[in-house]
This record gives sequence, C-alpha cells and structure tokens, in this order.
Amino acid sequence: MKRAVRLLHSHGIWKKDSFLILGIGNDIIDIRRIEKTLDRFGQRFIDRIYTDIEVTKSEKRLNRVESYAKRYAAKEACSKALGTGFRKGVFWRDMGVINLPTGKPTMLLTGGALEQLNRITPAGMKAEIHLTLTDEPPQAQAFVLIFAIPEK
Repeated sequence: MKRAVRLLHSHGIWKKDSFLILGIGNDIIDIRRIEKTLDRFGQRFIDRIYTDIEVTKSEKRLNRVESYAKRYAAKEACSKALGTGFRKGVFWRDMGVINLPTGKPTMLLTGGALEQLNRITPAGMKAEIHLTLTDEPPQAQAFVLIFAIPEK
C-alpha cells in the first residue's frame, strides 16, 4: 500500500498527516430496476437488503425509490472497496448508510463487513469510510473511499 499525504483541518489549523487508501468502490444503478424489484418483492426485498435505519430514512422520503436505489448502490460500492463483493461472509445488511450529525452520509459496518474492514486496516491505524451519493433519474450512484489514518 502506498502512503500519501493529506492536509487535516482541525479548528482552523492545517497540518500534515499520513494515510493509506485501503479501498475504492463505485456503483451506478438504474433506479427503475429497484422500483421493479420493490413492486415485485416488496417487504421481502427490503428486509433482505436494508437495515432498519435505511428503511426508516427511505420510507420518510418523498422519492423513496431513489433513496433505496442510492443505498443499494452504496452497499455495492462498499463491498467493492472492501475487496470482497458479497462473499467471504459479507452480506447486504452488514453495511448500512447512516448520516453523521453534520448530515454527511457514511457507512456503518457490522458482521462480516466489519470483520473484513478490521482485516484490511493496518495495526496502529483506524479506518474511515467516505461516501458520496447522487441520483439523476433514471440513475443513482455511490462512491466509497476507505482510508486508514493513524490512531491518536
């Protein structure tokens, strides 16, 4: 793994810090595909793929299908960034989109996804997951970067 340099902004002070890129993942999906799947399988599909937090968030949205599609793309992108896809004990509900207090989306990992994240994170470092979501019907997209930064 190659080392890089980034600038951290903390309370108005910029400082250098090293980090590692552990994984990069991207996914784009046709929102109509999720809409057809929701129409056909309904709650069975939702229960298999999405966390309770994601369901609550998506069901409150005016455009619930777009919300589900972005979260589906985020799980695909995250599984790629982890380097596993949906195998090696990584399941759909092991990854969930959550929002930080600032509103910024990120991924909450549990189960096999968290185990894989711990495996790829070097000793003395902690993982940070960055996520961006977008949709422009009929497409939704997610991009995931997993960094390792020194523990403090």
